[in-house]
Amino acid sequence: MITFRKNAIERALNRSPKNSLHDAKIKISDLFGCNVFSKNAMKQYLSEEAYRSIMESVNKGTKIEYKLADQIATAMKTWALSRGATHYTHWFQPLTGATAEKHDAFITILDELLPVEKFEGSQLIQQEPDASSFPSGGIRATFEARGYSAWDPTSPAFIIGDTLCIPSIFISYTGDALDYKTPLIKALSALDKAAVEVCQYFDKNVSKVYATLGWEQEYFLVDEALYHARPDLMAAGRTLFGHEASKGQQLEDHYFGSINERVLEFMKDFEIEAWKLGIPVKTRHNEVAPNQFELAPIFEETNLANDHNQLVMDLMEKTARRHNLRILFHEKPFAGVNGSGKHNNWSLATDTGKNLLSPGKTPKTNLQFLSFFINVIKAVHDYADLLRASIASAGNDHRLGANEAPPAIMSIFIGSQLTSVLDEILKKVKKGKMSPDLKTELKLNIGKIPQIIFDNTDRNRTSPFAFTGSKFEFRAVGSSANCSASMIALNTIMAHQLTEFKKDVDALIDAGLDKDEAIFNILRNYILASKNILFEGNGYSEEWVREAEKRGLSNIKTTPQALKEYISEKTASVFTKMDVMTARELHARYLIKQEKYYKKIQIEARVLGDLAINHIIPTALKYQSLLLDNVSKVKELFGNEYIKIAATQINSIQEISAHIAAINKKVHNMIEARKKANVIEDEFKHALAYSEKVKPFLDDIRLHVDTLELMIDDELWPLPKYRELLYI
Repeated sequence: MITFRKNAIERALNRSPKNSLHDAKIKISDLFGCNVFSKNAMKQYLSEEAYRSIMESVNKGTKIEYKLADQIATAMKTWALSRGATHYTHWFQPLTGATAEKHDAFITILDELLPVEKFEGSQLIQQEPDASSFPSGGIRATFEARGYSAWDPTSPAFIIGDTLCIPSIFISYTGDALDYKTPLIKALSALDKAAVEVCQYFDKNVSKVYATLGWEQEYFLVDEALYHARPDLMAAGRTLFGHEASKGQQLEDHYFGSINERVLEFMKDFEIEAWKLGIPVKTRHNEVAPNQFELAPIFEETNLANDHNQLVMDLMEKTARRHNLRILFHEKPFAGVNGSGKHNNWSLATDTGKNLLSPGKTPKTNLQFLSFFINVIKAVHDYADLLRASIASAGNDHRLGANEAPPAIMSIFIGSQLTSVLDEILKKVKKGKMSPDLKTELKLNIGKIPQIIFDNTDRNRTSPFAFTGSKFEFRAVGSSANCSASMIALNTIMAHQLTEFKKDVDALIDAGLDKDEAIFNILRNYILASKNILFEGNGYSEEWVREAEKRGLSNIKTTPQALKEYISEKTASVFTKMDVMTARELHARYLIKQEKYYKKIQIEARVLGDLAINHIIPTALKYQSLLLDNVSKVKELFGNEYIKIAATQINSIQEISAHIAAINKKVHNMIEARKKANVIEDEFKHALAYSEKVKPFLDDIRLHVDTLELMIDDELWPLPKYRELLYI
């Protein structure tokens, strides 16, 4: 193991940048989307009728006629073969958190034993992968293996390598959603319907509203040789041991710094692969922690943006390996430096080209902006615990509330100037009819909103949900997460809130108020009801924890507790009303997420126990033997004076013995705690036991190991250290 560490460091230091595939003579626009069955490709290969059918399905949600499916499949096959494809697959997102695919060759054999490439409409529309090994949360028994993947026309097919990938939903034989995409599509559809109805108050030309998403993906890179020398990174995705390096991120000199040449070569190659798949990656930069980086794309419609994020994570891992690097998407792979998030920048756009969260040039468009803006605040206030549940994971528990990550308390930052706008509405709008002068005054003030936002809206890095000028940034999402989990929750509660807003406004109009009066009255009520969630200060401070408690805001710090919101009556009600998920589907997700949580902790505990007993303790004993040998030789030379002369060595021997004994005892106790937890059948209690009884041992044992790392001869230490992992 010692030699393995030395060899790993030597290989890492001798890496030279790969020759980049990046060709300066090729413009991005020349290759962008070349491996996507895009609109241009469809126009080339499809009849006008088939193309129109797909576009109507994308824009209006209409079903594609079965008679056209064969034609579309043939055209898609012809295009794919021209791009070198030999296989096809339904690409879907099961509840494992990763993507899944089963490849089938286009080839079939005719009666005359002649091979021919064949791809029919039935194969395009549906596949039947074995569902028994995918998590279902009890929806399907193991012996009931049927699961169906079905084509999602709203996300275009693409080619990776030699395989045509068809984005698809994944459902059980009984029609229950077994994936992330199905409820996301339903949530977006519900939001579209509710938002269009509200838009009709202001603009009759709006017929569709899209939720848009611009994710920012943070990640770490480590050399592949060092990665393989750290069993904890390989199995758990994070370092379970490791003393902080002398230089971490104290100087913040890595942030936006010059990108390391080797890393830049990786980034260039990855970007080319992403552009070929039509993924509009745009921004790349160093993040605050050493060896931490970030990329961000241009905003897209949420379903497509989510698919692209899943593709990006897969592409990054494959490309990194070609450069002898490994990607770490874990939310907290290294102690003492920043964790990684996936900031979800979310907004609403209309088919008329308007961003509903960006004010316009007239009081009318700005009243529309305020209506959607305040409804977002109300939705997040009412369903803060659901949003907290949507981002809950074992990895994110390490990150929330530390090193520039937002706290577990859900709050909204909107800036002092927009806060004053809301205060103005509270102060001037009284229940019932408004005087003409007051309405004029309010509208004039509303007309100033664009300038207010331009001049005064800032970012608050400690806020989990911040308004940043024309969008809300959900900063609390973890870097390894599928964006869908948080986007399903956010778009569902927003659809519900806008539906309630429409009912409330119409009720006042029916009672005799004009439209603007009704809207102002309801907005005032919503501000009053939800202002407690607005917070402009430092989310890291203990003062905010105490203040949030006074305001009645939840501070749910662990995943098992947070996930309980998935099975609350309140959550079931909003999801069923919006026809996004049934109570049965929500309960299944609750069980799957609880199980995933305790299995993650279980794996970490097993890896930690193995490393501690089989690597750390033997290394400590070996060094202790060297010290004992040294003391023995000192005694031979100096006689009874050896106690003074070898005092440092003797103290070290005693300290090492104490740490070895503590590690051995705590590992044994951790194993016993795991055994007790493993016999608990209730998923919540099982997860809670791992959270409260097993997980604390990870930190306790680490403390002793990290202390030994500073004491033991560097030549003997078996694991690559932080100074090596973070700075090569």
